[in-house]
Amino acid sequence: MFMLIGLFDIAHRESSMKFEDQNFVITSRMMISCLQTLLLFGAQLLLSGLALTAPTTPNNFFYHDFLNGNGNNEIYFSGVKLHVDSAQPSVFSVRGGNATLPCRFWYEPEPNSPREVRVKWSWLPAAGGHETDVLVAIGPRSRSFGEFRGRVQLRQDFPGDTALVMTRLRLNDTGRYCCEVVDGLEDKSSSVHLELQGVVFPYQHSGGYYHLSFLRAQQACEEQDSTVATFRQLFQSWKEGLDWCNAGWLADGTVQYPITRPREPCGGHDLAPGVRSYGRRHLHLHRYDVFCFASSLQGEA
Repeated sequence: MFMLIGLFDIAHRESSMKFEDQNFVITSRMMISCLQTLLLFGAQLLLSGLALTAPTTPNNFFYHDFLNGNGNNEIYFSGVKLHVDSAQPSVFSVRGGNATLPCRFWYEPEPNSPREVRVKWSWLPAAGGHETDVLVAIGPRSRSFGEFRGRVQLRQDFPGDTALVMTRLRLNDTGRYCCEVVDGLEDKSSSVHLELQGVVFPYQHSGGYYHLSFLRAQQACEEQDSTVATFRQLFQSWKEGLDWCNAGWLADGTVQYPITRPREPCGGHDLAPGVRSYGRRHLHLHRYDVFCFASSLQGEA
């Protein structure tokens, strides 16, 4: 009997110990869970405080030079702004001449030491198409690309001067030029249009009007030592009095014609004067005349 009571007592104590171990495990897990919740809550408060104190103005930054270096390592804070500007929206020149496309950059306020920036000039042709790299420069080192190789350079006459100097201009150099300045993660740009002075003239195939596909129109203008005119060039010529009833190709693949004196054979009397458009046409299937652009007009058109 005493043996049975002893065995029951031992079993009861083992059961109590297991129950206490389970309570300990449960209590430990609850404490860990509470600790994780407190840590997450603290992290949220910390992030909220940083968000309230973070700069809200985009593109503002402050430069800190590490180990008295040249300032190429940056920590970004609110304070300094990078500015890029062109002094004029358009520049005019002539074929074979030179042109300077203005661009400069500066900081507000000025940093304590000079900054080494990356300057990139790109070109969007007046005829349309893809943007093309013209020149890239870092400090005194520069590289030009494609048809611009050997014809462009940065002026750099004063700190922040990133004007593009172009020589031996060609008729198809017209278009929008973008000056981009990059300092670390900061990136600003400005644009300048290059226009060449010249004359627009209509060209018609010897076999009669409306015989030229777009490709043949390009070839015809090249044979006349000219290039296919852009809309801006045709529009300027219309303002100067060009009146032509036959529609012709333009460099962007559209077909248009300038009318200063509305009349019945050219759309009727009811339409106002202006440059009238057929819109974009099929470059291979459709046939029209062409408007060419040359630096000067020689012979008869």
